Amino acid sequence: MRLHFKKRGDKMEPNQFFYKIRMLYSKHQIILFIIPALIYYVIFRYKPLYFVQIAFRDFRITRPLEKSPWVGFEHFVTLFSSTDFQQALVNTLIISFYKILFGFPAPIVLALMLNALRNAMFKRISQSILYLPHFISWSVLGGIIYSLLSVHDGLVNEIVKWFGFEPIYFVGDKAYFRGILVASEIWKTMGWGTILYLAALTRIDVSLYEAARVDGASRSQQLWHITLPGISTTIVVLFIINIGHLLDVGFEQIMVMSNPMVTSVADIIDTYVFRVGLQEGKHSLATAAGLFKTLVAAVLVYSADRLAKVIGQRGII
Repeated sequence: MRLHFKKRGDKMEPNQFFYKIRMLYSKHQIILFIIPALIYYVIFRYKPLYFVQIAFRDFRITRPLEKSPWVGFEHFVTLFSSTDFQQALVNTLIISFYKILFGFPAPIVLALMLNALRNAMFKRISQSILYLPHFISWSVLGGIIYSLLSVHDGLVNEIVKWFGFEPIYFVGDKAYFRGILVASEIWKTMGWGTILYLAALTRIDVSLYEAARVDGASRSQQLWHITLPGISTTIVVLFIINIGHLLDVGFEQIMVMSNPMVTSVADIIDTYVFRVGLQEGKHSLATAAGLFKTLVAAVLVYSADRLAKVIGQRGII
């Protein structure tokens, strides 16, 4: 005979309580996988939030944080009045805009092209080749790019000379450097970025294409009215995430590929924080810059999510 307990006030029924315990135990393997990630985020993401107050204190590495006097928004005033930071902010926005404009559609186009391939073996080989740059560090890729663009024996300049023109020092020319950054970023991330889009394409009902062909729809019409709407949710979510990284251009790439000749167009917020915080020892000013970057990212993500919901998409928040 089973006993049924009734709910009294806000107390949970014993049967319901034991049921939830059993459910948690049945998923203990999943919970064990989640625990390391939770520990990582607590230690390296949430615990450092305590030190955000450095941006509002006159902090010195030689004295405890708690004994550093409060200075309010003084460091932010210094930050926004600095011409170096203003230049870094402008460079960050320009480079990030180019990467979103040219880099964001690239994986979508590539995923559509791969999805159209009918030869399974050729498709797998193509995907493996396109994924490869993602696993190569920027240190190695930077060396490859420098070799390709070398003035003396680089492949690109050999082609330039073959056409009768003078060799160009691409990596030392401000007019070309941002384009090189964007092109190399696309080369490295485009193949890996197709994974989510290819997964989204597999969820589209094949019968929709069959019905469209019966109605006489062309390939372009099927693409526009079936394929793109079918992956629109994935596109919107990834676009919102990319907007959140608007000020996160790529510290490692810039450090590897920049040089003194292009500093005025290559210096970004991350390199500014590195230079001011670690090389010059101005920790409070560097923290203020990092906090500004984080707040802007949060506002951009929220705004992009609201906009997505206005146009009928789900968003991420």
